[in-house]
Amino acid sequence: MICLGIESTAHTFGVGIVDGKGKVLANVKRAFTTKKGGMVPFQVAEHHTDVCDAVVKEALEKAGIGIKDIELISFSQGPGIGQCLRVGSFMTRVLSLKLKKPLVGVNHAVAHQEIGKLLTKAKDPVLLYASGANTQVIAYEAGKYRVFGETLDQGVGNFLDSFARFAGLGFPGGPKIYELSLKGKNFIELPYTVKGMDVSFGGLLTNVKHKFNSGRYKLEDLCFSIQETVFAMLAEISERAMAHTGKKELVLGGGVACNKRLQEMCSIMCEERGAKFFVPANEFLVDNGTMIAWLGILKYKAEGAAKLKETIMRPYERADDVKVTWV
Repeated sequence: MICLGIESTAHTFGVGIVDGKGKVLANVKRAFTTKKGGMVPFQVAEHHTDVCDAVVKEALEKAGIGIKDIELISFSQGPGIGQCLRVGSFMTRVLSLKLKKPLVGVNHAVAHQEIGKLLTKAKDPVLLYASGANTQVIAYEAGKYRVFGETLDQGVGNFLDSFARFAGLGFPGGPKIYELSLKGKNFIELPYTVKGMDVSFGGLLTNVKHKFNSGRYKLEDLCFSIQETVFAMLAEISERAMAHTGKKELVLGGGVACNKRLQEMCSIMCEERGAKFFVPANEFLVDNGTMIAWLGILKYKAEGAAKLKETIMRPYERADDVKVTWV
């Protein structure tokens, strides 16, 4: 079985092609970026509309197959930005009807979990899902992927992007903050907000904005201190989730998980507690169509094709809303 998966929840339009054994045949993406400011939903949707045909064509070429060789189509139903989700939803419906192939909608957060398991061979991990809009610690328990800890306000990626935009660094801000952090030498104490197994970034964002405006701190030192503080928070709630569930594996997922410092801190934490630590390649940490295709295969094998009424967009669907039938 060969599945074509389309990802369009936020700034990335991605197409992945995977076979039934989990072999990745193609993983192609185009991401919306700006030199200043952030994402405006209708502009991102226009970007996806402009590139969608070219991305599908390139993915098929990389896979070395034709469109008629596709046997299953899947797409990200949510969570995500409605205007962006609509592009992927519409395109997959058209392809499904035109090719007369089954269609499956999948949850974006769960797809991060499943691609992490596939590519790292982790068996029953805790997932630290750190992306723009989402920051959650997720693990499988009692028939569902349960959220054991999460942000109480904004996602860690949105926090980093918000500060980067405020400091005039453009979008996406995370990679630019990382580069500046390497030049930072002085740690500046910042608010550290962990509440049980949840985190909060709102107060921290206000604090670093004030510090930046004061002119008393170097931007490099602020970036260094932001990373040290925020990633320590994420490592702490990940460890608590591992202790709570008794699981011995941690997998990273989401675009922020590409950050080498976050990987280093989580690796140290796992080593100290005798646990295994896994990180997929960056192209599978960020939003990508491959994870959508792979979860599409898993779900299709367990449940069959979706009915048309089941393929609606679900912008607010959480990982723990999904009934897991394939584990």
